[in-house]
Amino acid sequence: MAVDALDTRILLLLLEQPRTSVREYARLLGVARGTLQARLDRLEREGVITGTAPSLSPAALGHPVLAFVHIEVTQGHLDEVGDALAAVPEIVEAFSITGGGDLLTRVVARDNAHLEDVVQKLISLPGVVRTRSEVALRERVPHRLLPLVESIGRSARK
Repeated sequence: MAVDALDTRILLLLLEQPRTSVREYARLLGVARGTLQARLDRLEREGVITGTAPSLSPAALGHPVLAFVHIEVTQGHLDEVGDALAAVPEIVEAFSITGGGDLLTRVVARDNAHLEDVVQKLISLPGVVRTRSEVALRERVPHRLLPLVESIGRSARK
């Protein structure tokens, strides 16, 4: 979906001031509240805006260990393993990938022993051939979309 300059300004405000009201966004942007709401509805309907939930910290929730676990799956069992991963609460994301392995998961744990328990649980899933884990030491660039939206906005103005 192509976003125009107003869409970009809306997205920037949502990222920079996520707890602001629609009325205040409309005032800041200098557009009618109805116009803003229609744009927000379209951005949601088209999948640009995917949620409004707060961003939570696994570390603050008692799970400071972050690991990326690559999972190799028996051919033909990717869907079953993917479905089984959804039942493991410590897996916060999972992706089908190319390269070494079939799935890449982002796993959080209370400590290294807990991480080992989670990995052992993954290894025991039917269809899992092997895993390879990489523990994150420090976050260097936090999850962000603001620079991307700013770049898209610059392109939309040209």
